[in-house]
Amino acid sequence: MISRYSRKQLVQIWSEENKYKIWLDVEIAAAEAMEKYKIIPKGVSSRIRKKGRIKVKRIHDIEAKVKHDVIAFLTSITEQTGIKARYLHQGMTSSDILDTSLNIQLVQSGNVLLKDIDKILSVLKRQAKKYKLTPCIGRSHGIHAEPLTFGLKLASFYEEFKRNKKRLKDAIDNVSTCAISGAVGTFANINPKIEVYVAKKLKLKPEPISTQIIPRDRHAHYFSILGIIAGSVERVATEIRHLQRSEVNELQEYFSKYQKGSSAMPHKKNPILSENLTGLARMVRSYVIPALENIALWHERDISHSSVERNIGPDANITLDFALIRLASILDKMIIYPKRMMKNLNITKGLIFSQEMMLELTKTGISREKAYKILQFHTKESYAKNIDLINLIKKDKFITNKISLKKIDSIFKYSKHFKNVNYIFKRVFN
Repeated sequence: MISRYSRKQLVQIWSEENKYKIWLDVEIAAAEAMEKYKIIPKGVSSRIRKKGRIKVKRIHDIEAKVKHDVIAFLTSITEQTGIKARYLHQGMTSSDILDTSLNIQLVQSGNVLLKDIDKILSVLKRQAKKYKLTPCIGRSHGIHAEPLTFGLKLASFYEEFKRNKKRLKDAIDNVSTCAISGAVGTFANINPKIEVYVAKKLKLKPEPISTQIIPRDRHAHYFSILGIIAGSVERVATEIRHLQRSEVNELQEYFSKYQKGSSAMPHKKNPILSENLTGLARMVRSYVIPALENIALWHERDISHSSVERNIGPDANITLDFALIRLASILDKMIIYPKRMMKNLNITKGLIFSQEMMLELTKTGISREKAYKILQFHTKESYAKNIDLINLIKKDKFITNKISLKKIDSIFKYSKHFKNVNYIFKRVFN
């Protein structure tokens, strides 16, 4: 991933240095197990741990000749540690190292992403409670629907990211497996106890049955969850972008003192960070399809998945990490305009109370269809002539003969819409 959209911690996880370090950890753990079960002489693992160093350039130089990354890695370690290194990798196949190590990188990345989500949850909780009773208009199809509060909007996002946290935890658990089972996964040349030992040592679970590789449905699940989380990021970003539009102007991304919005127009303050998140979310979701297509490999293994994972492994995780941290910052610093929210609430001259009026009419004994027709007639006139709906309602003798003026006044108040806000907040935050 390009540095513009990368954070140091995730870049380090997906660095060549870290990858080879994990490979070495897997090999040393396997050697320890083989020593324990007297398969290889004692002292191999301690020798490798003491003398073995990751030399990325040397590994790449060897690989350029032998055309095999694991052999190049083992050759480099052998050069440093001497004859005892011949006991490394006994009965193992390349995928034992590659797949176990890939899963460790996914677990490392996933744990960072969980912390990122925690930051978003913390900000959303604080902001939701701050604006718990701040009235704003709810919209469906982009059109004014009925009142709600800005705090409820944020609470909705909070609950979604709670689900995302649970999904990601499940995905991390699902991909936390280890395979040390040899060619085609039969343990023909390696004791299954080695796999159990390595898994425990590296805080993984033994893969119940590997075919020479760890089945890729596990990885498809992980990347699919990243795609869902990216969708949630975009949902919030899209809402911010809409609410910052000049015609709406209910909130704004933080705009720093020396920031410029346009090379041509000095007045511009654009929601560039949210727009950026929309684009990054598209990238993360685009990695889901190749992850799903990696599930179907030939027989016990092929390497068609390998080139895919070398790309989407770092890119999906690094990109989502950057996006989550950026979203947390946007939510933390965004500027809210409650007065504009109230102004927008009133812009349709009370049309947003049409449902309550219709329901009240049905209580008087007339059919829902007739009540709907009466209210639709008045709302159309209100909209066309820019007249307050309540004034048209009060002039309709049919309605006022059935509903008192005092009752009509009570209907055209916001408080009824907010009576269950506390109830909803208790469900979300308790």
